[in-house]
Amino acid sequence: MDKKMTFCEECREDVTYFTESISMTGILKGEEYRFTGKKAICPECAAEVYVAQIEDENLKAMYDAYRQKNGIISHEKILEIPQKYNIGKRPLSLLLGWGEMTFTRYCDGDMPTKQYSDVLQRIYEEPLFYLSLLEENKGNLKSQIAYEKSKRTTVELLGGQKTAVSKVDEVISYLLFRCEDITPLALQKALYYIQGFYYAFMEIFLFTEDCEAWVHGPVYREIYNRYSSYRFDPIESSDEFDVSVFTDEEKAIIDSVIQNFCCYSGKILERFTHAEMPWIKTRGDLSAEANSNRIISKDVIGEYFTAVKQKYNMLTPNDIENYAQVMFSRSTID
Repeated sequence: MDKKMTFCEECREDVTYFTESISMTGILKGEEYRFTGKKAICPECAAEVYVAQIEDENLKAMYDAYRQKNGIISHEKILEIPQKYNIGKRPLSLLLGWGEMTFTRYCDGDMPTKQYSDVLQRIYEEPLFYLSLLEENKGNLKSQIAYEKSKRTTVELLGGQKTAVSKVDEVISYLLFRCEDITPLALQKALYYIQGFYYAFMEIFLFTEDCEAWVHGPVYREIYNRYSSYRFDPIESSDEFDVSVFTDEEKAIIDSVIQNFCCYSGKILERFTHAEMPWIKTRGDLSAEANSNRIISKDVIGEYFTAVKQKYNMLTPNDIENYAQVMFSRSTID
């Protein structure tokens, strides 16, 4: 038993006390919550005595019950996040676009909203998601050193876990490094063409994510959500990129798509995709303005770009230029 000193009002003297676990209820935001708490007892008269530390623990237990019932991240996990990713509390708030002291308040025990809690829970569970946020929002940080320290720790944390699932993020980072004024719309189309032509040359897809046949062409939904705040503006470019993450074949195909497709605006590339079989076939009988989450089958993408490679007698990725020029000519005529 835990025995410490406190003042007993019945005995009128300091006594050692012991604790017992009890079932307790409390009211928080108008709702009743049941939790396991503690009470301190005087061993001389058996009266309950006041101990500030135990009151604090009981209050925390009630808040933990609230968090669990309402799907709010635990306080312990919140405290682990800065250590896990080697980033300060204030820089983390800035990285997420919150008030500078917001995350500090959560560390001190304030309850995050469900929206903010969901973001923190995903950060805690998914280092790759945190890494994508770090790359996307590094401009929010006041110190380049903070970014570099956190990135280094996160990459080390991932270790060998980075697989083909994260290849799309590597491609995006490279596109943002190479293309100074790429918009979200143009980024989507670049990813689509990289995926298609990589399959045409290598007979395997570069990344696992599926794209959908939206009104404005093929769209990778998670990527759209990530950069939707830029709307029609260019996405902030990256200052550096380690090209060693790509094989020679990967880089050659990506570079050719950048050279031959990323020279056009997102709207022109949209017109390209509207004239191609994968988007047309997937849309089917939908009207031009109808929203859709229909997935453009990888089989359809593979078949189409394989046929394009054969038709245009593409021997190397540099030959992609011929197809891009034909599509541009057709788009200006239409």
